Amino acid sequence: MHPDLKRLTEHLRTAAATEIMPRFHHVQSHAKADGSLVTETDAAVQTYLTAALARDHPGIPLIGEEMTVAEQEHLLLAADHSVWVLDPLDGTGNYAGGFPGFAISLALLEAGQVVQAAVLDPLRDECFCAIRGGGAWCNGVPIAPFAPGPLLGDCLAMIDFKRLPAARLPTLFRPGGFRSQRNLGASTLEWCWLAAGRFQLYLHGGQKLWDYAGGHLIAAEAGVSARLYRPYGVGPAPGLDLEPRFAVAAATPDLFERWLAFIDLPLDAPGTGPVR
Repeated sequence: MHPDLKRLTEHLRTAAATEIMPRFHHVQSHAKADGSLVTETDAAVQTYLTAALARDHPGIPLIGEEMTVAEQEHLLLAADHSVWVLDPLDGTGNYAGGFPGFAISLALLEAGQVVQAAVLDPLRDECFCAIRGGGAWCNGVPIAPFAPGPLLGDCLAMIDFKRLPAARLPTLFRPGGFRSQRNLGASTLEWCWLAAGRFQLYLHGGQKLWDYAGGHLIAAEAGVSARLYRPYGVGPAPGLDLEPRFAVAAATPDLFERWLAFIDLPLDAPGTGPVR
């Protein structure tokens, strides 16, 4: 494993051991303005990693989910060459409710693209890593997607229904789409599990930069076919910014094309189109 990634995983594991796991089943949460949950753990992890990364990489700013939008925008625009993007606790709702599906996600952006990523699942002690052009690993072992067959009906699909237009949900359950469906509730882990061959089809209606930056690179380096769109899939979403992304991915290029045709983008925004 690349020495930089090894150091990142050490920081993530320390943050998890000292800040996340001791509070699991012992933490209270409250709702943010957007309705998502936050706990004292989120802030503690962000504080720890901000300090650790500043010691190792002085001069590289960090954008954390638990910052104001104004702070995030300023840091993203002001970064001359490099910036860290951190989700200190992806799957906070799972964590607060006792469900075993949460992670820390950290990515390094350089010149407008993600070049390094590490996502730690502290409960399973699995750290997924990638470096642009260099491959993807879980605990140092190379990973790759897996497809049990050539048809959509052979596959497991990970679909986040919460952020999809309600009128279009029935069409996703028409025959031929997938064998069965799951929803983990932690998008950074979902990208990694797709990369590691634990399901084959992916659809998510709204991911922020910290939700997809690390996981998308890991999936791409593992060999996953993926594409990020503007909301409702109305068009490609070039570059990296703070606007949400609509994510479509699959284990192979052929499955991706079949999945994309089945989904039938763009999805209609609420109140703008007929049920199809």
